[in-house]
Amino acid sequence: MVRTRICLAAVLLVAGLHAASAQTAATPTAPAATTDAKPGKMKLTMQKLKDMKAKWSANKPKLKACRADVKSKGLAGDDRWFYIEECMGKT
Repeated sequence: MVRTRICLAAVLLVAGLHAASAQTAATPTAPAATTDAKPGKMKLTMQKLKDMKAKWSANKPKLKACRADVKSKGLAGDDRWFYIEECMGKT
């Protein structure tokens, strides 16, 4: 009798866990990326970086000032490039 109850409890526990995991296994789909995404969320490609550098090389003093700002703020990676892009866009 005790063995039957233990087996029944184990079966119910396993069935409950299986049902709970089946409900959480389906992950919601991520929304499609749009062109209106924030610049900080987009990844920079090497081609885009080369294009930006070519455009900025025409105004070296301003680029030097923007790079000094980046260094003083301690930015790195994509944040650095987005800040320089924003800085170079200012008049």
